[in-house]
Amino acid sequence: MPLVVDLDGTIIRSDLLWESLACAISRKPWLAFAAPFWLLAGRPVLKEKLARAGPVDVEHLPYRVEVVDWLRTEHASGREIAIATGAHEMLAQRVARHLGIVGRVFATGDGVNLKGEAKRAALVTEYGERGFDYVGDSKADLPAFRSARVAHVAGSESLAASVRAQGNSGREFPSGARPLASILRLLRIPHWAKNVLVFVPAVTAHRVADIETLAAASLAFLAFSLVASAVYVMNDVADLDSDRRHPSKRSRPFAAGEVPIPWAAFLVALLLAGAGMLLVPLPEKFGLSLAAYFAMTILYSVWLKREAVLDVLTLTLLYTLRVFAGAAAIGVTLSPWLLGFSVFMFLSLALIKRHRELADLAVLGTGESVVAGRGYRAGDLLPVGMLGIASGYLSVLVFALFITGLDTLSQYRLPEVLWAAPFVLLYWISRAWLLAYRGDIGADPIDFAMRDPPSYAALFTMLAIVWIAT
Repeated sequence: MPLVVDLDGTIIRSDLLWESLACAISRKPWLAFAAPFWLLAGRPVLKEKLARAGPVDVEHLPYRVEVVDWLRTEHASGREIAIATGAHEMLAQRVARHLGIVGRVFATGDGVNLKGEAKRAALVTEYGERGFDYVGDSKADLPAFRSARVAHVAGSESLAASVRAQGNSGREFPSGARPLASILRLLRIPHWAKNVLVFVPAVTAHRVADIETLAAASLAFLAFSLVASAVYVMNDVADLDSDRRHPSKRSRPFAAGEVPIPWAAFLVALLLAGAGMLLVPLPEKFGLSLAAYFAMTILYSVWLKREAVLDVLTLTLLYTLRVFAGAAAIGVTLSPWLLGFSVFMFLSLALIKRHRELADLAVLGTGESVVAGRGYRAGDLLPVGMLGIASGYLSVLVFALFITGLDTLSQYRLPEVLWAAPFVLLYWISRAWLLAYRGDIGADPIDFAMRDPPSYAALFTMLAIVWIAT
């Protein structure tokens, strides 16, 4: 008895139509405007155009291991395995070749969208009524379930209950989906800690005790956090291929197929709307800063992240924009000393990120000579480290020059106490880069610092030095 299996949602946790759309737009963003016109010509045309424009990496798709393992067992026992899918035949054939156990492929092509009744009719024509077993995951598979001898469900409990009522139910493969937990991981709320930078101007302006200042800075923090989460969602969709090749990023919700790709548009719209509401009581200059941040992140996602050096300079600008926006939110002028310090410090941190990715190439021994989705090669490890260390030390130099400035001498009661701060900075930067070369810092140095007790000690020591000097 042939075993026919659906592809989208059954063999893989994702959907090849949305996979190919995300892949096509990430490579050629202008295709987002062409896709609606392709859809007007019919779903088969849309699927064919996207299959050609977005070459999906079928090797690293989020396969449902429990389903694929069972299919391999059935194939080993001598059963014919066939795929019947609404995905375009070009993509379905590539998945079939990758699996190596599929004998027949029924898929969208020649103007026919093989879904629902169309799929059932094709299978009945080929195998006859009750002449096949079928595995599916959605309500669109109900017609095929009705004509199958045995219906195996790889979907929700409600779908399984509907199939049981038909009287031909077989095996059940629960999805195990936890959408709320996956969405929370997608938003990366712990990363909101980076947006604490908007409070820096309030600290340097000695206005941390002012209620109105703290309220404005807090609204700015929340607005930046919501926009940052929207950016994370967009980046995760754009980086599907490169994330799936990465040892840790492949577990991200979109890459792992835990959250459907179409949800990205809804989440981004919701997050941006929330940020927009928070802008109402804040100065217009802050809104412009936040808009510049969002525009820069889009540019980074579609182009700059693939360009060596430009990518880390862009990350530096994005971090510095948080500080600039914090000043705009509370209506103070940003000190050029603080700007200079921020640029060099954030450049050093951005280079730590790239250093880690390059180090992973050597440690993991994957044979890759370039970082996936980036503009760096394995041989760039040493110069990236040199640039990062130099940039970190330059931030300490800027701070030392700030201490000697006339404005500093007039603003602090004991400015000589501030000379203890460069030593704390030298300790933290030197230790961070030492740990980076040892491979003890994760992909994000900010995340590392949030879990690192010596980093907290350095921060509180710096704050104590500034408080004593004031």
